[in-house]
Amino acid sequence: MTTVPRLVFALSLAVSQVGTTVSRGAEPASQPPLATRNVVLVTTDGLRWQEVFRGAEESLLNKQDGGVAKVDALRREYWREGVEARREALMPFLWKTVAREGQLYGNADKGSTARVTNGKNFSYPGYNELLTGAPDPRINSNDKNDNPNVSVLEWLNGKPGYQGKVETVGSWDLFPYILNVKRSGLPVNAGWEAMTLAGKSLNESQTLLNRIMMQSPRLWEDCRHDAFTFPVAMETLKTQTPRVLYVSLGDTDEFSHGGRYDHYLRAAHDVDADLKMLWDELQSRPEYRGTTTMIVTTDHGRGDPPRGWRDHGEKTKGSDAIWIAVIGPDTPALGERQDTAVVTQSQVAATLSAFLGEDYRAAVPTAAPPIAEAIGRTSQAAAVSAQP
Repeated sequence: MTTVPRLVFALSLAVSQVGTTVSRGAEPASQPPLATRNVVLVTTDGLRWQEVFRGAEESLLNKQDGGVAKVDALRREYWREGVEARREALMPFLWKTVAREGQLYGNADKGSTARVTNGKNFSYPGYNELLTGAPDPRINSNDKNDNPNVSVLEWLNGKPGYQGKVETVGSWDLFPYILNVKRSGLPVNAGWEAMTLAGKSLNESQTLLNRIMMQSPRLWEDCRHDAFTFPVAMETLKTQTPRVLYVSLGDTDEFSHGGRYDHYLRAAHDVDADLKMLWDELQSRPEYRGTTTMIVTTDHGRGDPPRGWRDHGEKTKGSDAIWIAVIGPDTPALGERQDTAVVTQSQVAATLSAFLGEDYRAAVPTAAPPIAEAIGRTSQAAAVSAQP
């Protein structure tokens, strides 16, 4: 990063931190109230910005470095000569819908940088930063330790209008610890856990989903296949109608650690299909249509070919680089961002709350400010908008 962007980013943070907080109902007349009443946050673990913005990496479409079993078949699926065509082949919903109606941050090739600030560049520190708005040096492993920090999800769940309306469904079995369910009381379905619905009986299809999930072979004991996590999330959306839903998928990270670039690409393609299905469902339901924002991102980046793409962490160069996508009624359709100020993982928590007209930073001053441009506002103060 050059000196000028560092200075601009530092000044923008300083200005935002001394700005006056706008309370609900105090929105300036020039700023219309936000339409967003619900937020869906989706993460796909360890999906590199390079595949998101460039598509398949040709140097990995082989057996030696990519572990690809059927090279010709994989190339037919995902290789195209142009970058735009290649990335659209991999993630068509992201590029045909989100890039046209929302915003995408993180294409370093075009001067848009999104990064992790915790310095660890692996999952628990990343999810903590993402959900609490700030890195914490105490979070320095993936051990099953309860998070001492209050996440934006826990904070929202304690506010009127959100109690019992915040749900989390994840592939990784660490999420009950990341969200400290012992303290927070948040409903979290994660890992190889059967689906349950608070106060409701399961229907026939939900019961069948549980049975197939419990009898399925497990590639990873601590991480459920996304093919089960996503249907559980969809059933949770339909039956619990949360105002805030967090869905965390994990296949992209697991397959890359396993050195299978073919499975990694197909997992990314499946994530994109899930996003389309989720967005279409939201637009089909009157309680969500036109009032729901979706934020999509990842917990960390990865290294470069020939071998670094499999790994991430403090010693893996480039694994602090991430990407962030936003689509919803309040997000200006600026598409793929170029030559922007740096955005960070730590900004996601306050961005999520600001879409709902809530000021998470008032309760957690250490949290980074919202991404104002994603909300269609020109300053942090304006980003905290009153709801009608």
